[in-house]
Amino acid sequence: MENNIINNKIKLSKNAFTVLQKRYFKKNCKGKIIENPESLFYRVAKTVASADKIYNSNADIKCLTNEFYVIMASLDFLPNSPTLMNAGSTLQQLSACFVLPIDDSINSIFETLKNTAIIHKSGGGTGFSFSKLRPNQDIVKTTLGVSSGPVSFMQVFNAATEAIKQGGRRRGANMGILRVDHPDILEFIVCKDKNNSLNNFNISVAITNEFMNAVEKNEFYNLYNPRNGKIFNKLNAKEVFDKIVNQAWKNGEPGIIFIDTINNKNPIHNIALVESTNPCGEQPLLPYESCNLGSINLGHFVKNGEIDWIRLEKIIRISVHFLDNVIDVNDYPIKEIEKVTRSNRKIGLGVMGWADLLLHLGIPYGSEKSLILAKKTMQFIQVKSHEFSEELATIRGAFPNFKKSIYSNGKPIRNATTTTIAPTGTIGIIASASSGIEPLFAIVYKRLNCLDGNEEMYEINPIFAKIAKEKEFYSQELIAKIARQGSISEFKEIPNEIREVFITSHDITFLEHVKMQAAFQEFTDNAVSKTINFPNSATNEDVKRAYVLSYKIGCKGITVYRDGSREKQVLNIDNKEKRNKRLNESKPRTRPIKTQGFTFLMRTGCGKMYVTVNEDNRGMCEVFTQLGKSGGCTSSQAEAISRLISLALRSGVDQKEIINQLKGIRCPSPMLVSGGVILSCADAVAKALEFYNNEKTLFLNNKNNLSQYHKKHFKSEGNIDLLGACPQCPECGEMLVFTEGCIFCHGCSYSKCS
Repeated sequence: MENNIINNKIKLSKNAFTVLQKRYFKKNCKGKIIENPESLFYRVAKTVASADKIYNSNADIKCLTNEFYVIMASLDFLPNSPTLMNAGSTLQQLSACFVLPIDDSINSIFETLKNTAIIHKSGGGTGFSFSKLRPNQDIVKTTLGVSSGPVSFMQVFNAATEAIKQGGRRRGANMGILRVDHPDILEFIVCKDKNNSLNNFNISVAITNEFMNAVEKNEFYNLYNPRNGKIFNKLNAKEVFDKIVNQAWKNGEPGIIFIDTINNKNPIHNIALVESTNPCGEQPLLPYESCNLGSINLGHFVKNGEIDWIRLEKIIRISVHFLDNVIDVNDYPIKEIEKVTRSNRKIGLGVMGWADLLLHLGIPYGSEKSLILAKKTMQFIQVKSHEFSEELATIRGAFPNFKKSIYSNGKPIRNATTTTIAPTGTIGIIASASSGIEPLFAIVYKRLNCLDGNEEMYEINPIFAKIAKEKEFYSQELIAKIARQGSISEFKEIPNEIREVFITSHDITFLEHVKMQAAFQEFTDNAVSKTINFPNSATNEDVKRAYVLSYKIGCKGITVYRDGSREKQVLNIDNKEKRNKRLNESKPRTRPIKTQGFTFLMRTGCGKMYVTVNEDNRGMCEVFTQLGKSGGCTSSQAEAISRLISLALRSGVDQKEIINQLKGIRCPSPMLVSGGVILSCADAVAKALEFYNNEKTLFLNNKNNLSQYHKKHFKSEGNIDLLGACPQCPECGEMLVFTEGCIFCHGCSYSKCS
């Protein structure tokens, strides 16, 4: 080594070391490994740091190399696989993601095919939109023949990919996209109906806003011939949507991307429109654009039971510097790619170890607390990455297309995008981190085919193992049982507070999966790679609900997978009975001994109602109501409503669905209050739940503001007017009468005016 950077051995798991040996370590001409983890990270750090000389001839490359080495050797940050493999080697291609254009001509198709082969050989993945190709059986004037359509050319690309093994280390991966308004959309939807078809492609339908509106209204929508832009045909949108849903339910494909949502948030949309993404869908790119990615290991940033924001900011800054340097030291496989990439300088800083972070903090994945923390964490990463990109711009200049971007009226920024959530499959193994923002797949599981072979790798979650040993319930017998089951939700020998936190992907409802993706997407420049897991018993309707929800709450795309719907899957648990457990038939979770929450005073036509909303560590779990004296019919109905709500909440029913069912129910005695009208007791409960949901962050972060909150939403009685008659006394249950301009009870002398 050229200096004393490498003093300590990097702590790697056995599986991590195996992956490095198989894929990442340099080998000599005889195939013998000539690297170790320390020298690998040093090679990468030194190469990437050298870019600083471009901007400052006096730059301290040695110091910067040390900075870059430390964040990788500590496994706090890792770049995408091509950078780890190729930086400092004869093959200096460092980007993971590419999108290539395909125009409607044989020359364009096969020029793109040639470029695809070059990229795959260098270790990159490619995305394409086949939407510009004329449909099957359409006329070809030059030959007086007919076109074979997009799907047939996808088969050609698939075959070429099969023949190339990326740099001897990674197999080719493609994303194939077709717009939903292409005439061949029905053929495309089922093109991967058989599991052995187009194995080197992920496929997604590019969904437009026009199409989603037509689905909602059950209307027909237009198909357009890309050859001339004319209307080719019309299809019923709901029927097409159902076909997409049914096929995804069957084997996970096609996925969908919301192409209009993507382009509405494209920072350089006036230069070119996004047509496709990379193979895993997290990186929308312009034609001939590439992007290099890296991920921060969030599980390493917990200190004294809280996120260490100061250290996280430091790693964000170094990571942005690292990724921007990669653009400059990269050897691009095609000149057009180098030109477009350098014009926009997109980078994609993301995260891994999100599930690990939640485990360290004792927060269940999918709970309200986890969603709030997801937004807070990703917003922090996005803001800080933008800030440092702006600092880089003052030294190195903004990206060349800056003046044509949405940033043009603000501070110059070095990179058109800075954040992406990637899947982090193999680098997650190297870092011993949970993958991307995914929940745990299982507490103990076996991993298949992760090294392009049939090897099996068995893993137990290290955080669970540590806690189990500390709390003295660890045993080999227990681990064997968990390995068969995957989830620990039904293991009574494990303390309840542990079972509530160590939940797995199939303990989580699909609604919680989608909401987590949306929480991260809100503060991510590019897109989010996430799988929405379903049990084997999930229905088509479940998949449809996930698709619609993801569109409505701002996701840029969605990929679903129903357990067991393919012959092979990367992660497996042994117990097949687990697959047959229906998600929506789960038993209500156990109420913990202690809950916390708030009580709202709601003024109703039946009197003052006190609504208490409590939560456990997974979110809202119960509701209590108190209305007048016990024993009255109205009081008993209010109690029944609150009991049913509590049961639904602990069974995983979406809070917004509950609110929607109750909100707006009318009784003969509506009440005008400062915030609007309370239409009934049920409406009052719904509005209390809504208040609690809307102000959740305020409650959790600053309880001192509660008094101000109550003043805002619940004014004094002087601001309340009586609108109608009340049929029943809230105090004793007797019928009320309207007399002398007021409501009065003869049973107990209750009066609304006294």
